[in-house]
Amino acid sequence: MQRAIEWWDRHQLALAIAAIVLGAATGLAAPAVAPALSAATNPVLALLLFATFLGVPVDGVGRALRDARFLGTVLLVNFVAVPLLVFGLSRLVADDRGLLLGVLLVLLTPCVDYVIVFTGLAGGARDRLLAATPLLLVLQLVLLPAYLWLFAGADALALLDPRPFLEAFLVIIVAPLLAAALVQALARRHRVARALERGAAGAMTPLLMLTLAVVVGSQIAAVGAEAVALARLVPLFLGFAAVMVGVGILAGRMARLDVPRTRAVVFSGVTRNSLVVLPLALALPTSLAIAPLAVVTQTLVELVCLLVLVRLVPRLVPARSGAPLSRRS
Repeated sequence: MQRAIEWWDRHQLALAIAAIVLGAATGLAAPAVAPALSAATNPVLALLLFATFLGVPVDGVGRALRDARFLGTVLLVNFVAVPLLVFGLSRLVADDRGLLLGVLLVLLTPCVDYVIVFTGLAGGARDRLLAATPLLLVLQLVLLPAYLWLFAGADALALLDPRPFLEAFLVIIVAPLLAAALVQALARRHRVARALERGAAGAMTPLLMLTLAVVVGSQIAAVGAEAVALARLVPLFLGFAAVMVGVGILAGRMARLDVPRTRAVVFSGVTRNSLVVLPLALALPTSLAIAPLAVVTQTLVELVCLLVLVRLVPRLVPARSGAPLSRRS
């Protein structure tokens, strides 16, 4: 089993790309499976995060809540730097109401789920991001209406429904976190729980592959049908990711954060809340039907970016001499 885990870790990037290709091929060859894959997205993501949370000691999350410098940096990056950048980028699609709303919805909402997974894979402080999740969710719910009012007009506010955020938060974050905490508590006394806790690390790469394949397979056909209209969003989303890498590194250095926390700031700034915000976009009027496809396009672009950043960020924010970092720290 240990050899298999080591092999998965060595070939993680290639396996993830293969999962995306498999998901895309399945979604394009059999579009009828898209509803089933879409329904499986949240359960699969919850399972991935359950495995992730098993590797994060609960007492470490408590300590992370007291890290005011990290929390302040993450909040400034996501709710000051990001909106300024998004306002400029969104002007490029201001001529299309559906694209504008899709871009605003997805880029103004920081990720609260699989960002924790990718942060850990890059040697970032995933316990800090886990502790920041409630703040990120509450603030995006509070501030998103204000940003939409400023960037898209007052009529955009009537389209908001916070329930998809809250439902996804309960399914994707709260339930896996409570389950992981229970297993960690039982692991002190029960052999089965200890084995489950140890096996979580070995399941990470296969679960990540499954998640990538399901997400891509569920949405690729719908995006392909509007490929011409959505193509203009690809450079916009790539530009957002590139700028936010630089912003995250600069913010981490200005706040004098250590290497793991700086890497976590970078991933928090880059990664958006696409899977949670998608139900909100799907609830928009049919005249704005391209908005959820804009959200899905961002997801596809972001997944590719994250696979690159897992390898790139440790080079841009290298471990200091004498202080090596575990890829799953």
